[in-house]
Amino acid sequence: MRTRMASRLTLGLLVCLTIRLVAQEPAGAAAQVRRLEEKWTEAYKERQIDILSSLLTEDFVITVEDGNTYSKAGYITHSADPSVKVEVAELSDLRVRVRGGNLAVVTGAYHEIGRSNGKPYEYHDRLTDVWVRVGNSWRVLCSHYSIPVK
Repeated sequence: MRTRMASRLTLGLLVCLTIRLVAQEPAGAAAQVRRLEEKWTEAYKERQIDILSSLLTEDFVITVEDGNTYSKAGYITHSADPSVKVEVAELSDLRVRVRGGNLAVVTGAYHEIGRSNGKPYEYHDRLTDVWVRVGNSWRVLCSHYSIPVK
């Protein structure tokens, strides 16, 4: 009788823990994606091409402020351009929404200051990034940057 009661109690605890872990997963995934979004920004600023490449899906596409789109290879080539020096790369107002455990959408603001061919520039953008789970990690599928209308 005690063994049966202990087994039921153990099973009940395992079910409760499983439910709790499943319920927490989206919050954990959102925090993980947020950290990766910040890692991506820092890797872009520091021109860490190997890190950038590891964060993007092979079919990644980015749409930039002027409406042009670039593939993963085009984005990596741009990011490695030695004539561009990013001095400030800041994210703010980030919101991460996870859907179905395999898809995350990040919206927020981006501010960049730097020099291109020796000339100063500054951007204030809004962004939307779509992350997908690939195996046990997250990667960026697509990204869209636009200049807010004043």
